[in-house]
Amino acid sequence: MTFQEFISDHLGKIILQILIMTLVSVILLTTGTQSGIVILLLVILCLIRITVFVIDFIRCRSHLKELESILSGLDQKYLFAECVPQPPTIYERRLFGLMHCSYKSMIGAVSDAQSAQKEYREYVESWVHEIKSPITAAELICHGVDSEPRRRLTQELAQIKAHVERALFYARAEIPEQDFIIRQINLEEIVSETIENYRTLLIQSGIRIETGDLNYPVYTDSKWACFILGQFLQNTARYSKKDTPIVKISAELREHNLILTISDNGIGIPAHELPRVFDRGFTGSNGRARGGSTGMGLYLCRKLSELLGIDLQITSTEHEGTQVMLSFPAKESLTKM
Repeated sequence: MTFQEFISDHLGKIILQILIMTLVSVILLTTGTQSGIVILLLVILCLIRITVFVIDFIRCRSHLKELESILSGLDQKYLFAECVPQPPTIYERRLFGLMHCSYKSMIGAVSDAQSAQKEYREYVESWVHEIKSPITAAELICHGVDSEPRRRLTQELAQIKAHVERALFYARAEIPEQDFIIRQINLEEIVSETIENYRTLLIQSGIRIETGDLNYPVYTDSKWACFILGQFLQNTARYSKKDTPIVKISAELREHNLILTISDNGIGIPAHELPRVFDRGFTGSNGRARGGSTGMGLYLCRKLSELLGIDLQITSTEHEGTQVMLSFPAKESLTKM
């Protein structure tokens, strides 16, 4: 609070006191009191009032600073009312009591919402694990079907698995500290595992993978990193061109970070849509034209990357291809996560 704000807040009282002192002065002068005495009284009253005014300002400002310090020290800001000291006056205590009741009601609502969210998340995770069994059984049944129906069924089952995985990681992203573990792992292992997971999709889409030197250690959670890379491989397959689709995966050290680059020669992304590709639910013209897009894949990639401390950037030229760059954090940066 500034001194100008304090004056503005008490402007009505100041004007009223000036009017009262003016009225008192007029009464004293009309009753025969010497003007010198009246002026002396006015000066004394003004000095007393200014002193009290300054003391009130200092007290209010220090009290606000104390409250701001308490608030800034809380991780859960809605517990502020539980931590502040009792006000000195009866009116302020009554007002504080009303606010405290409001805060308690809000805390109860937040607790209920968190409990409901936790139950829903646990249900989603349970459902995901249960649905994987019939998907696996359906894949085994496909092996006994003729080649063309088998190819189409396998492709559809792969899409179902992809949607299921996205649902699982979306639920887990709400409580990341309970699911991911940061450790040192070779980048080549992550890329190889991801390619193996999506081998069928890549083969059916006719995509050729070209990899450079990936023998670098990175600090991340391999399961989450595989999911992120898998989303880009799925997009490459979905938005590839008919003739000789290629995906190039390479890595290089830049200062203290390792940059993993995934580039393709697909249909690309229109320039005006590029700033929105990470928005939740955004499908874009390509997604609407080809169908089946939920707009959640890249949104989850950005969300999970932020949790892992990975800087994610994407560039694209329409009709030429897309390039994705993931900057893995250095070991000394992990303490900030």
